[in-house]
Amino acid sequence: MTRKFLNRRSFMGSTLAAGGLASLATPNLLRAQSDRSLKVGTYGGYFQDSFNEHIFPDFTAATGIAVESIGEPTGEAWLVQLMTAARANQAPADVSMMAQVARIKGERAKLWAPLDEAALPNAANLPDHFVHRYEDGSINGLGAVAWYITLVTNTDVYAQEPSSWKALWDPANEDKLGLLALATNSFLLEITAETWFDGTEILDTEEGILEVMNKLAEVKPNVRLWYRDEGQFQQALETGEIPMGQYYHDVTGLAAADGKPVRSTFPAEGGVLDSGSWCVSKASDKVAEAQEFMNYMCQPEIQAKLSRFVGTAPTVRRDLTDLTDEEYGAVASSIDPILPRYDVYSEREDWLNQKWSELVVG
Repeated sequence: MTRKFLNRRSFMGSTLAAGGLASLATPNLLRAQSDRSLKVGTYGGYFQDSFNEHIFPDFTAATGIAVESIGEPTGEAWLVQLMTAARANQAPADVSMMAQVARIKGERAKLWAPLDEAALPNAANLPDHFVHRYEDGSINGLGAVAWYITLVTNTDVYAQEPSSWKALWDPANEDKLGLLALATNSFLLEITAETWFDGTEILDTEEGILEVMNKLAEVKPNVRLWYRDEGQFQQALETGEIPMGQYYHDVTGLAAADGKPVRSTFPAEGGVLDSGSWCVSKASDKVAEAQEFMNYMCQPEIQAKLSRFVGTAPTVRRDLTDLTDEEYGAVASSIDPILPRYDVYSEREDWLNQKWSELVVG
């Protein structure tokens, strides 16, 4: 089955302006002859288009719940809008796809409605790290979609693929790397911790974070580009100008399938598994419908559909899906992933960004 080319910038970067909120015109096929309805927020652009085409119509057909598709602003602007609206007892969307740092901030503000676990039997299909709970044990969010950041190389320059993230530190790779520029989207702290310090527990303290940053700073002679523009790095990777770095596994695989001399490698330490989660605004009066939607999305066949048509890794266990080895390999890996420490970024955001600028990218 042919998958559309996934340009991550189009659904994570090219959404609505930070201050804007738009309820996009929904096709008639998303509407049901029913009084039951639900406003669902997703990342905009390609991502929202894919949900409009492949997910929402079938959900409506299966449940009778009409979906109003909402395109979310980038970054934490959507969280701010949801929190502001909730204070007026309003919900711009009933259920929203939230990036993890924003989800955690919303959790701490008690923005998310506690959910009825009995109404979410399919949540049992998700690993624990995709089931988010309040301190009292009640569920406040479920994994929606996931994707991997891996070690990528130009095959013309590197005939043999690297086996470890340690390649980033190899003096032989001086001036050859392209790395994501921000601590919060590169997850290089976690990569460094897993590669050199036996796990991310060292990131529990500021002293440990500084130790990891100092180790990460050793890669600086090897870095040609700290990138924010994904397209810039992808082009440089394909031409061999910057022949190694970190990038998105699925996008790299699609470029390789298109004949570009690139490969994506899951190192022995694992690829980084980033994700977005479904959360329900406490101001929503459609919690029952939202739970029905979230339970629907936790079905293995729906997660497999997302893998095939949207290019995301399944949030349910692989053995529950009918994905072939080829289909699964295009979006994920059986190697245990490196899980981001989103808590570190939400708890120490300002301090961490300052030290990152001073020690790593400065």
